[in-house]
Amino acid sequence: MACVETSSSRPYHLVIFGASGFTGQFVVEEVARTVSEGPNGALKWAVAGRSKQKLEKVLEQAAGFLGKPELRSEVDIIVADVGEPDSLAAMCKQAVIVLNCVGPYRFYGEPVVKACVENGAHHIDISGEPQFLEGMQLHYNRQAAEKGVYIIGSCGFDSIPADMGVVYTRDQFRGTLSAVESYLTVKAGPDGGCIHDGTWQSAVYGFADSQKLQSLRRQFNHKPLPTVGTKLKRRGSVFFSNDIQQYTVPFMGSDPSVVKRSQRYLMEEYEATPVQYGAYAGIGGIMNVIKLMFVGMLFWFLVKFSFGRNLLIKHPELFSFGLFSKAGPSRKQMEGSSFQFAFYGVGYTEGQDPSQGKPDGKIRTLVQGPECGYVATPIAMVQAALTVLMEPTALPKTGGVYTPGAVFAKTTLIDRLNKHGIQFSVI
Repeated sequence: MACVETSSSRPYHLVIFGASGFTGQFVVEEVARTVSEGPNGALKWAVAGRSKQKLEKVLEQAAGFLGKPELRSEVDIIVADVGEPDSLAAMCKQAVIVLNCVGPYRFYGEPVVKACVENGAHHIDISGEPQFLEGMQLHYNRQAAEKGVYIIGSCGFDSIPADMGVVYTRDQFRGTLSAVESYLTVKAGPDGGCIHDGTWQSAVYGFADSQKLQSLRRQFNHKPLPTVGTKLKRRGSVFFSNDIQQYTVPFMGSDPSVVKRSQRYLMEEYEATPVQYGAYAGIGGIMNVIKLMFVGMLFWFLVKFSFGRNLLIKHPELFSFGLFSKAGPSRKQMEGSSFQFAFYGVGYTEGQDPSQGKPDGKIRTLVQGPECGYVATPIAMVQAALTVLMEPTALPKTGGVYTPGAVFAKTTLIDRLNKHGIQFSVI
């Protein structure tokens, strides 16, 4: 069982590392909103990062925005730097859980995971980088298990809505769910929307290193997951979806790999039937298709070369038609944005033999919520942390490196998310 108690030597339930970063500042605000949901109605927390001045500024900003002047004096500050292992160790020794907001994780994530494992702190991140996530599982799973430490990756928009959405769809289906396809649509308000370029950087380096990811995966020596029922066919690169009434492309993020890892764990630990999964994203009308094809071809060409990657990193707005920016979205843009995942599942109803014939049952579920990057992500991350703190007996019996679907399948995380604006429902 996870150790979640504070002590005189480990005084904080949560330490937000990278609190002065673009996403970190919104995680600070979300923790401040939810302190009453902690153990005994009081969450003990601190912020951490390289610059004390920047951390003070973030607390000042949060105090003003939330109308909580006590944040200026009641939240402690820890100075810690990824490049200084001793400072990371000192931080981790004081925390029950480290909320790691410092990315790209491929460059800055492993030292924090290592420090957490060695110093007995659980670790939650919001990475959407499969190479980092799977690398941590390969290299730290055994050590984390021995220490009773839970390293939980992708606890933001990547990939809690998708991963827990598949778990939810399976749990709601009366019978044996065999396959699910999800369709993501994102809506912007009248002021438009964009994504901070930290995500763009992760994508650039991720695609450039795709060969290394394949090599890493081979080291697991996993056998293919068994297929129950009809094999799920992959759809085309671009197609018009009648379900969501717009052109659609395969989702290029980490969701498919995270869901697959969860399904493997649930099969191995609980003998659950693995659910096949296909992930797609709606892109709108034909002009958006043309725009995406142009950006895609340019991106694939440039990402292969060092000079091209430098150009992509230096000019995210230019090469993404304004979708990514160094400034990130404004609060007004965030307030007007929302997301929706529609899940279409098929399976065998109760009493039917999954080894015989085609699936005879269908289910449709939705996961919907506010702006995905900087509103939904902090909500998901903080609720994941609170679930660890409040429901240690519902977590896997041993520590290790986990996906959200693996570690939270038996918890009330979905109920917690429902109460905080990320809604799961059956249609």
